[in-house]
Amino acid sequence: MLDKAVSIIDALEAGPRGLAELVTATGLPRATTHRLAVALEMHGLADRDVEGRFVLGPRLTGLELPVLARRALEQLRDLTGESVQLYVRRGDRRVCVAALESPHGLRTIVPVGASLPLDVGSAGKVLRGAVPEDGPGWTESVEERERGVASASAPVRDTGGRVVAALSVSGPIERTTRSPGRRYGQALVDAARTVEHELAGR
Repeated sequence: MLDKAVSIIDALEAGPRGLAELVTATGLPRATTHRLAVALEMHGLADRDVEGRFVLGPRLTGLELPVLARRALEQLRDLTGESVQLYVRRGDRRVCVAALESPHGLRTIVPVGASLPLDVGSAGKVLRGAVPEDGPGWTESVEERERGVASASAPVRDTGGRVVAALSVSGPIERTTRSPGRRYGQALVDAARTVEHELAGR
């Protein structure tokens, strides 16, 4: 059974697939393919895109994201001078899968692996789907999770338009101001597009 589940994951690595496409790619019976794909979805190893096709889930995309996003994170940190983070959703939490600290002595520190709530912070808004595609492309928060800290975040989407991660800049209000989106929004959006390009070409 594990071999069959892995064959579905292997098929999804090539891109989004409907159920019929998964059946063709794996050679498994339709009922078995559907049952395993739904089970993988329940465990975060598969997901659905906006068209209802199966795609790799956040537990898998989250594994490769830190590597694919490294260059964009470095550029964003160097451009803004602030700490940057990459978050993915895990149920009702957000988990930091990559982080680079600001060179300033006073800075935001979020360790890799930190599990934070979705209901506070700009990254939480992104992962809850609160950033419309027709908006500025970013959202912000001021002292929502931690006093004296502000952040701005932008969504990273896969080729199907699904939000797979939140890219964030955070730091003390003394530098970020109380309008961090105005200050870092365009840089965040540009960095998110770079990560999306890397994801599409993987």
